[in-house]
Amino acid sequence: MTEDQVDLNTEIPHSARVYDYILGGKDNYPADREAATNIVADWPHLPRSMRANRNFMARLARRLTAEFGIRQFLDIGTGLPTAPNLHEVAQSVAPDSRIVYVDNDPIVLVHARALLTSTPEGRTTYLDADFLDPDAILGSGHLRDTLDLSRPVALSLIAIVHFIPDDAEVQRIIDRLMEPLAPGSMLAVSTCTADSAPDEVAAGVAAYNANGIPLVARTKPEVERFFHGLEILDPGIVLVNHWHPDREASEDPDAHVHMYGGIGRKRQAIAEAGSVRDH
Repeated sequence: MTEDQVDLNTEIPHSARVYDYILGGKDNYPADREAATNIVADWPHLPRSMRANRNFMARLARRLTAEFGIRQFLDIGTGLPTAPNLHEVAQSVAPDSRIVYVDNDPIVLVHARALLTSTPEGRTTYLDADFLDPDAILGSGHLRDTLDLSRPVALSLIAIVHFIPDDAEVQRIIDRLMEPLAPGSMLAVSTCTADSAPDEVAAGVAAYNANGIPLVARTKPEVERFFHGLEILDPGIVLVNHWHPDREASEDPDAHVHMYGGIGRKRQAIAEAGSVRDH
């Protein structure tokens, strides 16, 4: 698919292209660059926070694969391909890993072929679908052909839920997506917070909204609530540079990292008692 076959709405700033420009990418347009410049003027540490979040994603994929034995990923809000991509990390540990990428950004659709590379043992596929419509995602034949929902799946929501201001709507979607996943499945989330730099992030969030991109910053308790019914795993919901940090992450000052992240595990089903106890 080529750019002239998809309406990219290049005159309107797009979150994926703004992100791409801030991180030095080339898949963006004047409206995106103008919005990004305006946003970073008010949010000067946003580029470093974005890189910290990208590093978190890579550590997360590696840990889920190597330590928890996850071999299936459902990554929603994929964004533009940026090395390393999730499948590259997971398949470097376990070549048989399978990844379904989901996004509704037209620019991502154009570049989806870059996400469809895979080891011979594994598989990747891309769905053009909306996070706001979880039933369409779960009902996709491509998803069912790629993932076995009777086995654990990692649902990856990296830097997406902060674009949905309504907490109840986010919770509804997460609950619906986790519902059919097997016990032992994981929920991985990262999302914007102002806790580490209140004034700077408040100004940056206002700049995003002023440029037509809804964004909300959440507190730690608000993020923790998205894991309702799940077992939040060590070290809990933390600034992403504190989540099992490598050397790069350990060098990030907290005041420059404006994302919380963490993982939760779907508990094993508890069998109902087969008989009623005598009293």
